[in-house]
Amino acid sequence: MSVSIEEATREVEIAITRLALLHLSFSKILVNELGESKGKEIIIKSILEYGKRVGERIKRGLPDLPKYGIYAYHDQEKFYGCVLAKIFQEYGEEDLGCLYCYVDAAKSMQVDLDYKLIHKTCAACGDDNCTFERVSTTEKERKSFRHMEKDWRLVDKRIAQGKRPETANHEKRRKKA
Repeated sequence: MSVSIEEATREVEIAITRLALLHLSFSKILVNELGESKGKEIIIKSILEYGKRVGERIKRGLPDLPKYGIYAYHDQEKFYGCVLAKIFQEYGEEDLGCLYCYVDAAKSMQVDLDYKLIHKTCAACGDDNCTFERVSTTEKERKSFRHMEKDWRLVDKRIAQGKRPETANHEKRRKKA
């Protein structure tokens, strides 16, 4: 049986949607049960652990992401239509949703601790697209990564900033309408 690229893309989008919902569900419960600060700390530690596991698989030569269905399209270095970001926005949970994106820095650091993949822009934080930059890590970041320290969240400053203020203002105007 053969499957068209369009059908395969739709099926991957379904799986990615479920992944986004799972992330939001766990994140929401952790924040509700433990408070925002402690809940987010545990979410970030969990994503760090997840990224380490993904990075280990990459180091073994296994694939990172599916070829289709994660985002709608890309134009050189910009990625548009991230399925995860769409779900986070649909539920108005960008602040919790974007924490998932720490996986990019974590998996890249697991592959090579001297470098990290960070977001210059992040659709899950309300930007129009995702763009990435590979930069050297600091000794503090490497130590924080190895020991899963709280300060590791600063490894990607765009995600640490969270949802863009204009996105939040747009939502307030939309809710009033």
